[in-house]
Amino acid sequence: MAVDIGYVLRRADNAHDAADILAETFLTAWRRFEDMPRGDAARPWLYGIARRVLANHYRGARRRSALSERLRTDLAASYRPAEYDEDLTTVAAAFRSLSDDDRELLALVGWESLDPGQIATALGCSRNAVRIRLHRARKRFARELESRAAAAHPTRARIAKGERA
Repeated sequence: MAVDIGYVLRRADNAHDAADILAETFLTAWRRFEDMPRGDAARPWLYGIARRVLANHYRGARRRSALSERLRTDLAASYRPAEYDEDLTTVAAAFRSLSDDDRELLALVGWESLDPGQIATALGCSRNAVRIRLHRARKRFARELESRAAAAHPTRARIAKGERA
């Protein structure tokens, strides 16, 4: 009284989808247990459920694909890459050199304009932990900027430190 897994495997794109489809089929059958025919009629009834689950799966996949394509097109039409001058290129490189955690903290503050309480909620930690991590991330970013600026403009860096050119 079961749907042959081969039925689903032959119709699904991959084994993961087949497993999901089979699980959904049996979940639906369990919900409709009272409607299930008895005896030999149960097997074709389960195939009918599997067939409808497969149809829903492919309908959803087509919708997701169409939405993804529409989003890609819209983003491609509206996105304009930033044009960096030399200083912004240095800032971007310094930012990219930070750890993922430091970049996330600084981005949440700088780009998303979140306060430490909101960041604590987003990251699942305390406000105090956010303040400490943010302080350290800012120091690391400043050090990285300073070292990159010094490498890019050695004369400016010496003048900024009060040395003679």
